[in-house]
Amino acid sequence: MRVKRGKTTRKKHKKILKQVKGMSHARTSSIKGAKEALLKSMSYSYRDRRTKKRDFRKLWIIRISAGCKENGVRYSEFIKSLKDRNIELDRKILADLAATEPNVFKKLIK
Repeated sequence: MRVKRGKTTRKKHKKILKQVKGMSHARTSSIKGAKEALLKSMSYSYRDRRTKKRDFRKLWIIRISAGCKENGVRYSEFIKSLKDRNIELDRKILADLAATEPNVFKKLIK
């Protein structure tokens, strides 16, 4: 018996076209363009999920460093003193404290 695949192909194509909705030109109308656009966007997403982690860590370090400068301490000295005193606060929390609670951050430095 002959196998017809029109329904499954159409379903697959609709799924791809739904994912590229909002893109411009032939990327949204032709399947070939849509597949290429989808592959590229997925690879960008994969790459940028890792880049985002790096960027946030850099931002937190900059904020902590600024808080340290206000109190006359270098960033590296501050991090070392935290490790020596067994204070396990991550950079995200420290950056938030430096920005929103300068008094608490000052107590951590001393």
